[in-house]
Amino acid sequence: MKNVVTAVILILLLASCSDELTRARPYVLTTATTGGTFYPVGVALATIAHAQLAESEGISLTAISSAGSLENVKLLRDNQVQFAILQGPFGAWSWSGEGPVSSPQTHMRSVSALWQNVEHFVLLSELASSGQIMDLNSLDGERYVLGARNSGAEQTGRFILETLGIDYEEKFSLAYMGYGPTTSAIQDGNIVGMNIPAGAPVSSITQAYALLGNRMTILNWTQESLDKINAKYPLWDWYEFPPGTYPNQTELIRTVASPNVLVTRDDIPEEVVYHVTKVIWENLATLQEIHGATKDMRLEIAIDGLGAPLHPGAIRYYREVGLDIPQRLLLNEISPAIEPAEGV
Repeated sequence: MKNVVTAVILILLLASCSDELTRARPYVLTTATTGGTFYPVGVALATIAHAQLAESEGISLTAISSAGSLENVKLLRDNQVQFAILQGPFGAWSWSGEGPVSSPQTHMRSVSALWQNVEHFVLLSELASSGQIMDLNSLDGERYVLGARNSGAEQTGRFILETLGIDYEEKFSLAYMGYGPTTSAIQDGNIVGMNIPAGAPVSSITQAYALLGNRMTILNWTQESLDKINAKYPLWDWYEFPPGTYPNQTELIRTVASPNVLVTRDDIPEEVVYHVTKVIWENLATLQEIHGATKDMRLEIAIDGLGAPLHPGAIRYYREVGLDIPQRLLLNEISPAIEPAEGV
């Protein structure tokens, strides 16, 4: 009897293992820290995709947290994840192997532009003589926060300031901290300004404005400055804050924004990416109800600001809905896949 029971248990265990092996493993979407916007939006995307596609198409998507865009590039390269949310410049840097990404990530493919990452360069009003971005070039050793060390905010902030010709290494006393501590620091008078790129309105900016009011300024941009940062990577566009967007904000603020982007690997099946792309845009209203940062997502700008070529599955969906796809995003159709780069 003992032998029979043992045999039955072994059969059940083997059957269970067989079921696990034949069940399609879930695709993984990497986001950022749980305190930012990437993570909750990523969870919402994964939840919607799983609910819509798990039974009908056998496609499961799971969201995880991470350190942000640069780590996401590495996770995607190593196939530890199959989808990733990145700040727009990281999509362009990854494809070309520039900025903080040392080698071209030729395995990367774009899926969609998502919500806008809005530039908030903040300065104490007493130092903002013109109220424009180039006021940062007049600092003289004051403490300024570009972001947490090695964060996407720091990397994109450095790129923007370098492109505009602002010698921040010489003129700033750089401090490194996340959004929450940065807000406390400017309220306490420990820093004179901060770089907060995020979906608007940003809670940290709201908190700072509520306390400081007109003692702080979100710097405006000029057409000349916008043209400079778009010269190499045409990612940014105008973004306006009407009066009242933030507490005590009485005048229109004109800054710029670039899209956060959803990317994948070139070896993910076309059918999978097609269905994921379709489910995002056909459930946009639900996504916007879940998280307000996605309110500026629109299908007509779904391929604006993408740095890497589109995945064939995404191309298929966008052609179905009548989008005109520029040739620079159609690399998959005109050249074979290239071996993924090793370094990041």
